[in-house]
Amino acid sequence: MHYFICIGGITLGSLLLVAGLLHLIPRFGKAGRTLSQWLCVAPGLDLVVGFFTGLPLILGPVFGGWIGLAASVIAQVLAVMIWTTLHGLAHPKARKGPRIVKFLNALVGTWRNFIAVWITAFAVPVFLLVRVAEILVYPWLVWLIRFPKYKQSEWVRVNRFKFENLVGHDLIWCLYCDWMTGVWSLGSEMLRNVESFWCPLRFDNKKKCENCSIDFPDVFNGWAQPDGSMEDVVAVLKQHYGETEVNSWFGHPTRLTVEGEEK
Repeated sequence: MHYFICIGGITLGSLLLVAGLLHLIPRFGKAGRTLSQWLCVAPGLDLVVGFFTGLPLILGPVFGGWIGLAASVIAQVLAVMIWTTLHGLAHPKARKGPRIVKFLNALVGTWRNFIAVWITAFAVPVFLLVRVAEILVYPWLVWLIRFPKYKQSEWVRVNRFKFENLVGHDLIWCLYCDWMTGVWSLGSEMLRNVESFWCPLRFDNKKKCENCSIDFPDVFNGWAQPDGSMEDVVAVLKQHYGETEVNSWFGHPTRLTVEGEEK
C-alpha cells in the first residue's frame, strides 16, 4: 500500500504540475509562445504525449511492479478528471453553453458515453507503438531503399484547443483524437509505400480490395491481379520503380508531373 500511494501520488502531482506549466508557457512572452507552438507539433508533441501517457506506464512498473503500474494508471485517470473539472470551472460560460459532451450524453446516456470514451484510452499504447515505429523504423527504409521522406509535423500535431469554447471534457478528448488521427494517417501513408514496394499483389477477395482501397489506393491502380503470374508482378515493379528516384507508392505526389500524369 505504501508503494501504491507513493507512486500514485508522485505521478498524479507530476502530471498536474506539467499540465499547469503547459498553460503558463504561452504567457512568457514571445519565447514562451514559440516554445508552446513547438510542443504542439512533432517532435515537441512527442515529448508531451510521451510524458503524459507512456512514461507513467514505464516508471510505475520499474519502481513498483504491478502495484506501480496500477498506481500510475489510476493517477493518469485522476489527472484527466481533475484537469477536466478545473478547466471547466475556469471557463464557466463555455461550460454552461453548447457542448459535445452534453449532446452525446443525451444521445446515448451519460454513463454509457463516459465509459465508452474511457475504453478508447486502452488504444493509447497501440498508437504509441505506431508512433515509435514512425520515428525509429521508417527512417531506415528512407535510407536503405529510398522511400519518400515525410515532414512528420504536418501530420502529428494538435491545435483543436484554439477552437472557441472547447473546454474540459470536450477539449481533452478532442486533443486525443487530434493526435491519434495524425499518427494513424501518417502510419497509413508510410504503409502505402511498404505494400506497393514489397507486395503489389491484389487481394483475392473483392470486398477486401474495396475496403483496403480506402487506405491503399494502389489496390486498383497498379497492383497485379490475384490470378496473375509472378511475371505480372515483376512487370508491375519494373513499370513503377524502374526509373524513379524515390520509391514511393504509385499515387504519391512525387510521381506526378505538372499535367498530373505519372512520371
